[in-house]
Parts: sequence; C-alpha cells; structure tokens
Amino acid sequence: MDERISSLKIKTLLFISPILFLILLGVNIVFVGSRPPQRVNQLIISSIGDASYLNPVLSQDSASSEINSFVFNGLIKYDRDLQSLVGELAESWKVKQGREPEITFFLRRGVLWHDGKQFTAHDVKFTYDKIMDEKTNTVRRSSYELVKKAEVLDSHAFQVTYRQPFSPGLETWGIGIIPKHLLEKEDINTTPFNRKPIGTGPFRFVEWVTDEKIVVEANPQYFEGRPHLDRIIYRIIPETSLSEMEVLTRGIDYSGIYPHQFRRMSQVPFLGAYSQPSLGYTYIGYNQKNSLFQDKRVRQALTHAINREEIVQYVLYGLGTVASGPFPNHLWYSNPNVKPLPFDPKKAHQLLAEAGWKDTNGDGILDREGKSFRFTLITNSGNETRRDVGVLVQRQLRELGIDVTFELYEWSVFLKNFINAKHFDACILGWALSVDPDAYEIWHSSQIEKGFNFISYKNPELDRLWEEGRREYEIEKRKQIYWRIHERMAEDQPYTFLYVPLGISSLQKKFFLAEKDWTGREALREIKMEKAGLMYDLIKWTVPREIVLER
Repeated sequence: MDERISSLKIKTLLFISPILFLILLGVNIVFVGSRPPQRVNQLIISSIGDASYLNPVLSQDSASSEINSFVFNGLIKYDRDLQSLVGELAESWKVKQGREPEITFFLRRGVLWHDGKQFTAHDVKFTYDKIMDEKTNTVRRSSYELVKKAEVLDSHAFQVTYRQPFSPGLETWGIGIIPKHLLEKEDINTTPFNRKPIGTGPFRFVEWVTDEKIVVEANPQYFEGRPHLDRIIYRIIPETSLSEMEVLTRGIDYSGIYPHQFRRMSQVPFLGAYSQPSLGYTYIGYNQKNSLFQDKRVRQALTHAINREEIVQYVLYGLGTVASGPFPNHLWYSNPNVKPLPFDPKKAHQLLAEAGWKDTNGDGILDREGKSFRFTLITNSGNETRRDVGVLVQRQLRELGIDVTFELYEWSVFLKNFINAKHFDACILGWALSVDPDAYEIWHSSQIEKGFNFISYKNPELDRLWEEGRREYEIEKRKQIYWRIHERMAEDQPYTFLYVPLGISSLQKKFFLAEKDWTGREALREIKMEKAGLMYDLIKWTVPREIVLER
C-alpha cells in the first residue's frame, strides 16, 4: 500500500511541477477534458482544382499562384491596404524617370534559398532572362517587353532600364524569383523543379500528390522570421458538397465558399465567414475565331438576353454587383458613367435580326444562310456558381432562339484541352486583376498567341489605348485613358461581363495572429480581412498552444 502511494506521489509531482512553473511565469493555461496533450499547428486549405506548375514564370491558374505565393518571393509586394508597394526581396529601390526610365533594386542580404544557397541579383537577372526566352512557355512576357537593359550591378543590386515610360513597371517585379543555380542547365518547361520547387519563401515544398494534395512546411530560415504554422496542406476537393462537409467536420480549416453557403457558415460557432469587394469579375468569353461571334451586334444581343440582375440576386444571393465592363465598379479606373447593358430581350431580337439572324423555318432556332445559331458553352466543374450561371444562360438564350449546349470539365482538362488550346465556342471564367489597371496581357491583340487573350480579340483602337495607358504616369491622365477603354469595351462586348462578386471565405476560429505588442511581448489577435486579403499576414497565423491536464 505505502509503495503504491509513494509511486503515485512521484508521478503526481512529475506531472504538476512543470504546470506550477508555467503558472509562475504568467502563462495562461487551458484545462481541457481527458484527451492527450496535442497541438496541431497546421492549416488545411481546400481547392476545387489542382495546380499546374509550381513555378511562377509558367503558372497561369489560381491554384498554382496560391502555392507559389507560399514558396517564392518577388522583389516587391503591395501593402495590406493595397495603397503602395513595399519591399520583399528588395530592401529598397530607386526610380529614375525620363524617356528611358530606370529602376535600381537594392536586395536583402542573407536571404537563402530553401537548399541553403545564397540569393543574389544573378537570380533576378536569370528570372528575367527566362521570361524573355522565346522557348519559355510563359504568358508573362508582355510585362517585360519594354525592358531595354537588365543588368546585375553587384551581388545585391539589380537595375532595369526601359525603352520608354512604363507605368506598371515597378509592380511587375512582384513576380516570384526562381533560382539560377538549379535551373540554368534545365529546360524550364519540363524540369522536375516545376513539381518540386525550391524558393526563398516562408514555406518549403514537401510533396505533391496529383489531384489529392500539396504539402509545404515552415521555412526556419525565412528572412522575416519562421512562420508560426508548421505546415500547410492544400487539399484538392472538386466536389462542393464534400468540401462543405469537411469544413463543417473541421477537416478543412480555410476555404473559399459559395454565396449559398455564406449565411449558413456565418452561423457556425467555430467558423468565421469573411467577405470583401473583389478585384475581379466573372464573364462569358466568346471565341472570336468562331464566325458566330465576330459581329458586335450579336455579342451585344447575347448580353441583352441574359438577366444579370437575376444572376446576382438568385445565384450570388446579392453578394455582388452586375459588371459594366473589364474593370470592377468600385476601383478608381472604372468609368462611373458606363452602365451595364440592360436585360432587354426585345433589343436582343432586334440586334440579331439586323445581323441577319431570323427563324426562317419555324423550328424555334434562329438561322442565317442555312446555318442554325448553335454553340457550346463550357466551364469548369466543381464551381457551383458558374454551373448555376451556365444553366440560367442556357435557358435564357434558348428563349431567344439560340440553342446552347452547356458542358462542365475538370479544371486541368478545362484549361489544357479547351482554354489554352483555344478549342471552344464560349466559356464562363473569371479574372482576378491587379491594383494597377493595366490588362494588356488579356486584351491586346499581340497576346493572342502567348498571352491571356485566348478569345482572340482584335481591336486596333483598343490596342492603341492599352499601349497609351502603359506609357502614362499621371493618375488623372491614366484615368481618362482607362475610362475610354471601359466605354469602348462596354460597347464592343467581347465578353458578356456578368458580375463582380464579393470575395467570400471561411476560416476556423482556432487561428489567431501572433504579433508583438508595445512591450515587445507576443500577443494573440483576431484575424481580420485586409484589403490585400485574409492571408496577408499568414506567417503570423498560429493555433494557440494548449496545456492539457488529464483527469
């Protein structure tokens, strides 16, 4: 009996003594029921689609861009309020204006690639050279075509000179920098690096299981300090219902959500639901290589025939606004005088008749020169909002006398086989835009072959305006240029500009920001939506430590 009591006393002392020690240090202790001590300091994110290239020079899709933001750094980035540019790999920079503007970047010292090698200006020059190499399959080239000279001044100074004024120039150096020492002897399009990247960013690549998950872990040598999160698991879940179930059963921590989920998730005690005005818009893009869509009267008619107010009300649950053109309505370069084309089926019929489209055989389908007005509308599976939009559009155009086949494809197939190959009639997609209004890569005719102009849109006047906007620095003059672009594109309707959604997402409330208070001590604060996005301070996210006593 005495021996048993003595043993119990020893065990009790060994268990309690550390607790007493922490109490004396002023540590707050959370007592939770009978489960083993644990702290899983990780973030699990869901995505409807897999990444394509974990290489910022090659990537085009949102999934790849998100992972790349964990692994790589640019020279600069926007601040949390999207008001100004701040240094990332660049500590500072000097801008020289003139007929041939010049930017000199002074780079951080002591920055390491994930393999331990030193980051230098030679890596920046190498990244630029790879972008400009005609053999590189990149859509980024147009952002650097005006560079006259790019040179390494010393190991931590890089200078770029432009042939002419280029207003978005500084912003373009936010692209992730890639390592020269690993890629200079590789074919950048096919290198294994694109699936096993090494960057300078806050997280290091661990594994990529295709169509299942991508895992990254904290970089202990990150120049801004080791992230508090130990790892991030990026799970690919194409089914919306499964993703929601995982969120509600705490298998997913962070997820973009759909409008119909927003109110429901706002009422879940352990979830936070966040929203903010979007920098992008959703659209129907018409392939201009298809003769059906080459007459602007037809494109205008299609827009008049689609009830976009109904889409915003019933598909978005009011979490958005009808788009009037290629710029979100709330941004400074959006023309407030341009109003969305109204829902007007009679006007649509009139325009189509003027273009020669009439139902001559009484079958309910418009025709011209013996050809019926039929086309296929495609989008990616897993996106319920786009699916619902497609169904509504199909019905509304059928009422107009246009036969639309609506098809869904898995994200990677959708991009590779249809969008990138320009093998489609019309598509539902969205753009996430920059703070700067320059969208040359999307709209200029030079970007049809190796840019984002996959609808093959050509308009000489707008080409000239996009070029002019790039050359102008003065805000008021730039505003007038982009207002004119907005006006002309609203008239030309290369897209049916559908809506500007609110960006909405959910996050488990167990995550907090670990920040220094005024005394220098670490304090926990609630995560809030910044203008730059919820994840702006990701390296500060943490799951507070629990000390658990067994009963």
